[in-house]
Amino acid sequence: MDSKPYNLTPEEERQLIDSEFDDLLQGYVSSNHRKKVDIIKRAFKFARQAHEGVRRRSGEPYILHPIAVAKIASREIGLGSTSICAALLHDVVEDTEYRVEDIEQQFGKKIAELVAGLTKISGGIFGDRASAQAENFRKLLLTMSQDIRVVLIKMADRLHNMRTLGSMAPNKQYKIAGETLYIYAPLAHRLGLFGIKTELEDLSFKFEHPAEYDRIASLLKGSEEKREMVYNNFAAPIHQQLARMGLTYEAKARVKSVYSIWRKMETKHIPFDEVYDLYAMRIIFDAPEGVGEKEMCYRIYAALTDLYRPHPDRIRDWITVPKANGYQALHVTLMGPDGNWVEVQIRSRKMDEIAEKGFAAHWKYKIGGESEEESELTVWLRTIKDILDDPNPNAIDFLDTLKLNLFSSEIVVFTPKGELLTLPAGATVLDVAYTLHSEIGNHCIAGKVNHKLVPLSQKLNSGDQVEVLTSQSQTPKPEWMSFLSTAKGKTRLRKELRRVQQPFVEEGRKIFEKFLDDNNIILNNDVITKILGRYQVQTREELFLKLGSGEASIDDYLNVNTSSGAKSLVSRLFRLGFGGKTNRKRGNHKSESEGHDRADRPKINPKETYILHDDGSERNFSLADCCRPIPGDDVMGFLTYEGGVEIHALTCPHAQKLKAGHGDRILAVKWDSVSREFIANILIEGIDRHGILQELTGMISSTLDIDIRRLNIEAKGEVFTCYLDVKVTDTAQVDGLCSKVLKINGVKRADRMK
Repeated sequence: MDSKPYNLTPEEERQLIDSEFDDLLQGYVSSNHRKKVDIIKRAFKFARQAHEGVRRRSGEPYILHPIAVAKIASREIGLGSTSICAALLHDVVEDTEYRVEDIEQQFGKKIAELVAGLTKISGGIFGDRASAQAENFRKLLLTMSQDIRVVLIKMADRLHNMRTLGSMAPNKQYKIAGETLYIYAPLAHRLGLFGIKTELEDLSFKFEHPAEYDRIASLLKGSEEKREMVYNNFAAPIHQQLARMGLTYEAKARVKSVYSIWRKMETKHIPFDEVYDLYAMRIIFDAPEGVGEKEMCYRIYAALTDLYRPHPDRIRDWITVPKANGYQALHVTLMGPDGNWVEVQIRSRKMDEIAEKGFAAHWKYKIGGESEEESELTVWLRTIKDILDDPNPNAIDFLDTLKLNLFSSEIVVFTPKGELLTLPAGATVLDVAYTLHSEIGNHCIAGKVNHKLVPLSQKLNSGDQVEVLTSQSQTPKPEWMSFLSTAKGKTRLRKELRRVQQPFVEEGRKIFEKFLDDNNIILNNDVITKILGRYQVQTREELFLKLGSGEASIDDYLNVNTSSGAKSLVSRLFRLGFGGKTNRKRGNHKSESEGHDRADRPKINPKETYILHDDGSERNFSLADCCRPIPGDDVMGFLTYEGGVEIHALTCPHAQKLKAGHGDRILAVKWDSVSREFIANILIEGIDRHGILQELTGMISSTLDIDIRRLNIEAKGEVFTCYLDVKVTDTAQVDGLCSKVLKINGVKRADRMK
């Protein structure tokens, strides 16, 4: 990380810059691309002069950043000279006096177009705008349909920013790391950039949960010797078998990343010692003359299953039906000699390069026209275009809808005509209907799955044959939104609902604007945010729909029910800080129920770490209901529009949306003196026996002196499950409770539920 002090002399700086650029050139020259060295040298010279005297937050010369981005684009993604030049020049138009026309004049139209695309989605010199918001993601995706290299270079830019995130303020680290985990890592996954996706996840995790990252990394290092021994015992017979086949191959162990280990521990509620699939074996072969890659994969599979027993439910054939990001391989899980299951991934050299470098590698293997893998990309880009065509999406809805098609497990279903559809796991009959056509979705009444009649909300499994049944009398309903798992389905349904609801929206708009005019009220962001909050809606359009359809009225929602209520309402608006032409006289309207007025609150500096205090009678924060964090949790603050600070656990799904969509309101926070008690939810499981409940409750209430607020125990056969709510002061008390409970005879698991 770039957290170390920067103190090089000018001469040492010059040598460092020259050395880094020479390293970039050497990597390019040794690649398979055509050797257009001269234009790369010219681009470097141009960028160096343009960024002369500019430095990054770490203190280093800014030109080192474009060089690093170009190096990632070249070596880790496999792009050529055009992309390397665009990477070197990617911040020139944004941050200097040069224009896109100057780039075109010097380097040609194609490089200028890439730089223009990158400028649209630029976040500035790693400063306040470094973390793009929802509108920026729209621009990012719009450029993808023009030239996929724009988003690949942007991915290299984001990776280098993450590698150097240590020089940023803590709140910026949360903002950028959260956004990276929410959007950029899934985008890398979708583009097939497995190595980059893994590193982005690990770096985001490292900045959000440094203690947990260090703990798992240390456990991985500590178990390395034992893991190598287990792997060698497993791999030795395989090497002998492949050698007898006369195969040219490479075999290696792929260790699970720190982030994926942590995710498994969190979702499965298991300790590190019980994560058995810490590594997978990867076999990368060169297909012999006259033998197809697919056939060779199956020959190796047959040889492996002669040695070890395969798991019948864990064979994945990504060769016959590749993943939507172009990934191809044959996965088989085998029972090793020590009794543990080990996954083996079988790939050809070409499959491996595509798996590691994604769509960028496809160009290398493209033979006359569009390859199958690129057609998969075209299909996905068409889906993204559907999302972008939504005329007025809510920013967070947009991010959610986009994410649906970025990072989801996939299933494959078939139409009655044999057409293959790749959908996210959890997709329904209604998803299939909207995937086929908007009109089919709008008129869908039910479906037939494997010739059996099912409702349109029926979830599908891989391999299902799906027939959609329609009726012209059927019309879309808002509740259908909960049946959909595809971005395309949600976007198309939202568009049709908007068309049907538009007359009501226009009527509501007139009602609202008349009210503002009648009461001489001027809107600003704080005003509209609070009005939307009062109506419990997210967008103005939803507010207008409620008003226009008669579902709500301004009087009802703001407790005004007399003909002379307008003045009372205006007074209430001003008291809430909505603003208006006469809001200077608001001081006399404050009531006790409102607590401190915004003007009385100390101004919060987002660049500084906010210290959380709670003396039992007053506290300077509120806890989010969605995750209910307690002292000791890794948390962040969100600066509310009322000026307060709302605390979320960093792992909270809602917090992830806030980091991606409202990064300017994220605060780095730190627990300090908090004397209040909090409710923690504990799950306990074990083998049922007579008296175990009394032993449990006795230990918690008497021995540990912890107040039990709720206890629910259920036994099925010989196994019991206990849900427990207790009052605690911090996570250390929860950990101590779980540790003690695990010592009770028969208890197999004790975890806090988050």
